[in-house]
Amino acid sequence: MAGDKSLDQTGKLKFHTDAGAGRSVWIAGLLVVVLVGWMGSGYVMPASGQGEAADETTARVTSVAVMDSVARDVPLVLTAEGQSIPDRSATIRAKATGQIASVAVSRGDLVSAGQQIAQIDASIAEAQLVQAQTQAEQAQRDYDNALALQNRGIATEDRVSQTRAAVAAADAAVTAAQDSLNNTIIIAPFAGRLNDLTISVGEFVDNGDSVAEVLDNDPLTVVVQVPQQALSRLETGQAADVRFITGEEKTGTVTFIGANADQQTRTFRVEIAVDNPESTMPAGLSARITLPTGQTRGHFVSPAVLSLGVNGDLGIKMVDDDSRVTFAQVDIVRAQTDGIWVSGLPDTARIITIGQGFVNEGDEVDPRPQGEDLTALVLQ
Repeated sequence: MAGDKSLDQTGKLKFHTDAGAGRSVWIAGLLVVVLVGWMGSGYVMPASGQGEAADETTARVTSVAVMDSVARDVPLVLTAEGQSIPDRSATIRAKATGQIASVAVSRGDLVSAGQQIAQIDASIAEAQLVQAQTQAEQAQRDYDNALALQNRGIATEDRVSQTRAAVAAADAAVTAAQDSLNNTIIIAPFAGRLNDLTISVGEFVDNGDSVAEVLDNDPLTVVVQVPQQALSRLETGQAADVRFITGEEKTGTVTFIGANADQQTRTFRVEIAVDNPESTMPAGLSARITLPTGQTRGHFVSPAVLSLGVNGDLGIKMVDDDSRVTFAQVDIVRAQTDGIWVSGLPDTARIITIGQGFVNEGDEVDPRPQGEDLTALVLQ
């Protein structure tokens, strides 16, 4: 077995001594060299196309639409919802007991101050007045006689004092009887509209019974609740535009500003008086008041241009002279159906109207006038 080369002295197989075994070693070495060279070629000779693409990516910026805006004077107005109430209201009560003898008005009529509404039967009150007046006349005669006798030295001072007291008591009885007679006439305490009338002829009423209600709607008072931050801009005497739910528009005047906030809403009561001749407009109507409170400088924009800053502040993104994005916090000072007025921007501003959601403060952009075709903006 000396000639057998497939086994060494330890009994293991050997292949490097076989014919053709060296060729595989050279092939494996060559493949290693080629692989290492190919991997390194990317560092030594980068493709020219990749460099051009990198330069293009670096140079490309986002296109945005901008609008040149100039600040203008903006009237500040306070708008609030409320309702109208009577300037005064009163429940009329009977001041005497008896049967209703007559009714002079109807429910819904306009009445003047002191106008008679109804009359309670006054026969008893008239008789009591006649009695009191007769007694007063007798007491006066007794006093006159006592005074004459005193002057002649016959009557004493005590007699004169007694008759004087009787005169005073009789006069008081006349006044009370006259008041009782006057109380049989039910009158309106002030001018207004008779909102309710609950009596009719022949009905019996007691002293203190409610018989009618009168409302003074001239002027008509509109009550609104004003937020506390707007209170400093209000003062009595200011003019206010009032639009009622019926469509009627009136001009009113601020007559009252509350000095204590509502505990739940933290708002203040404000009253606006509106002229209402002949009380043609009823109380209880819903109304909207618009109250001019000064002016400020602002820009008119669409609500769509508003953005949120990094801290959640409401603002607008603009483009400066270097075509970079800036952000300014704004306050909405007035809202209209076709847009809003904002303050906080410089007098002249290039406002981003399209694309503000794709850029951040400090980014370089390609500003284009509003109205250009920016269909590809979202794809950039």
